[in-house]
Amino acid sequence: MGGTTAKACLVEDGEPSLTNVFEVARAYRFKKGSGFPVSAPSVDLVEIGAGGGSLAHLDQFGLLKVGPESAGSDPGPASYGNGGVSPAVTDADVVLGMLDPAAFLGGDMPLDAALAEGAVDRVAGQLGLPVAETAAGIYEIVAQNMAAAARMHAVEQGVDLRGVSVLAFGGAGPVHACAVAELLESDRVVFPVNASVLSAFGTLVSPVRIDLARSMPARLDAVDADMRDELLDDLRSEGRRVLSAAGVPDDAVGFRYGLDARYAGQGNEITIWVDAGEAWTVDDAAIVEVFEAEYEQIYGLSIPDVPVEVVTWRLSAAADIGLVEPDPVATGDGASAIGSRPVRFGRAVEPVEVPVHRRADLGAGVVLDGPVIVEERETTAVVRPGWTAEVGKDGSIIATRGAA
Repeated sequence: MGGTTAKACLVEDGEPSLTNVFEVARAYRFKKGSGFPVSAPSVDLVEIGAGGGSLAHLDQFGLLKVGPESAGSDPGPASYGNGGVSPAVTDADVVLGMLDPAAFLGGDMPLDAALAEGAVDRVAGQLGLPVAETAAGIYEIVAQNMAAAARMHAVEQGVDLRGVSVLAFGGAGPVHACAVAELLESDRVVFPVNASVLSAFGTLVSPVRIDLARSMPARLDAVDADMRDELLDDLRSEGRRVLSAAGVPDDAVGFRYGLDARYAGQGNEITIWVDAGEAWTVDDAAIVEVFEAEYEQIYGLSIPDVPVEVVTWRLSAAADIGLVEPDPVATGDGASAIGSRPVRFGRAVEPVEVPVHRRADLGAGVVLDGPVIVEERETTAVVRPGWTAEVGKDGSIIATRGAA
């Protein structure tokens, strides 16, 4: 849909217009089905304007909104003191007491609490609300935005998120994770070690891999085995060549096989992974079983007595490397809090005095009852009232919610 519309807009007086290319890209950036197709491996992610720099404002109806506009890192939130005047999520977190201005970035980049309060006050004045109530509203809307995006994505994928653990990473993620988990009816939040750089760490430890695909449409029961094996031989050779160029020894390369399949007569396929190894070994019955299970997971039903059609054959070639395990942390008996501060956890509620712990002081097995704040140089984990946090053997903090 988006591609068809774009093509219609890119022609001006019979000639393509570069200006219109960028106009279309901007107009369709956040619309479903928009963008430009790319032939590259990717991970399905949903990105919304809900970071620490996301700006709060009133819409045309006078309602409080947060994002997708962002202050970025320059000038950044008002509390950075770089000239920003609009309230960002980080400013609201400072006003609520969830962030300690003096401890931001380990104290190397202290925030200005007065500037944060002044920025939030600009919106609070338009709403006719106290600053603290407005900051709590910003915090709540950010959580709602993230939870709504997760729900929508889950519905599109046929997944029920209730009971699924929430992984809190990034700089601002651990500040908001428990609030998002409550909205998603999740009772478990994991704050991993080095949460602020988890994405970069994942890139460094991920195996070298290439995904290849080739179309050869045919009904599953009519696939020519010799043609299939020849096609897969070509894909394996290509995979070895690419990984070899990346420095991977031949004996460390492993293969996984997948299909884009559909019921005969349909126009859309689903991807399933059915086999692994140096050769194709799976039979048709096993493929149909995997296909129907995945189809039912997505659409809620399968269609009996309709043949399955294969459209695309897939191969994933990856280096066979060992699992990267974090170093275990020493067992601890519960270090004393380094201090406390008043924190407001919602609208129309009074702030409560919350103990603050330094993450580096917490050993494995330490249990902390919420509300509690755990600080480290690059982020702050906020454990809300009604939650209990325990330090795992690898240093991760696992927060669980008690009965309401």
